[in-house]
Amino acid sequence: MSPVNDTTFTHAVFLLTGIPGKEDIYLWIAIPFCFIYVILILANSIILNVIKTDSSLHEPMYVFLSMLAVTDLALSITTMPTILGIFLFNSREISFNACFAQMFFIHFSQFAESSVLLFMAFDRFVAISNPLRYASILTLPRIAMMGLVCVLRGLAIILPLPLLLKRYRYCRDNVLSHSYCLHQEVMKLACADITVNSIYGLSALVLTMGLDALLIFLSYVMIMKTVLNIASQADCLKALKTCGSHLCIVLLFYSPEISLSVMHRFMNSSSHLLQIILGYIYLLVPPLMNPIVYSVQSTHLRAKLIRLFLK
Repeated sequence: MSPVNDTTFTHAVFLLTGIPGKEDIYLWIAIPFCFIYVILILANSIILNVIKTDSSLHEPMYVFLSMLAVTDLALSITTMPTILGIFLFNSREISFNACFAQMFFIHFSQFAESSVLLFMAFDRFVAISNPLRYASILTLPRIAMMGLVCVLRGLAIILPLPLLLKRYRYCRDNVLSHSYCLHQEVMKLACADITVNSIYGLSALVLTMGLDALLIFLSYVMIMKTVLNIASQADCLKALKTCGSHLCIVLLFYSPEISLSVMHRFMNSSSHLLQIILGYIYLLVPPLMNPIVYSVQSTHLRAKLIRLFLK
């Protein structure tokens, strides 16, 4: 049976939304967005270039940091055209295929970043609990295999999302509440039973990002257990300091992501403006802050960056 009958009108495009009621100052709003995109693209690109060209940074922690920079760049480049298109040119229309493609890359980048944060937690756990075997456990071939697993897992889980949505017709209101496409929002516009999409989307979120968050938490429990057994207070503080930047990034990434997912699925009456602000925070703040946090926390990386800019 068809999801809707053939006489039902089907939209040809989705309409994206910037910040409702602020259309008269969109050009002014575009200025900080342009500034943020320029900074985060330059910062992550510089981090990648420094790690690539400096052989002394070809260590597991910095390899994982370069993976994080790649996922941040992918997420930023995916959302930049529609976000800036709205605020600079009031261009709201997006075709179904373009929307589904953007949705795929947004969720794929998020799932990949979640995996990389888990790898980084494992890296810190090995470095603190078993420092003598650190180099033999996290070899470059093993790290490459971890990266491949991350990509394959993301593809296997995210690819069904747009494929499931392409089966439907969209005859309800075609206005999306964000300036980019998200699965949990697009599926609500379908003129069909979306139970399968809802269950699959929620299950995918719990079994990937939820599981990653749980494993990161368990990693820190084991790290704390190891640190508390260190006799010297100075060594204890030094061990905890190495985890500080990663913990900040984990909180920046998961807090707005989980909040937005819960609001979309279970809190339809929540403030629309709050959802929009949270959406921009979880898309822009982690990619912007990740290179800054690691540059500040890592003495070695900070020295390399200072030397680069003083040339």
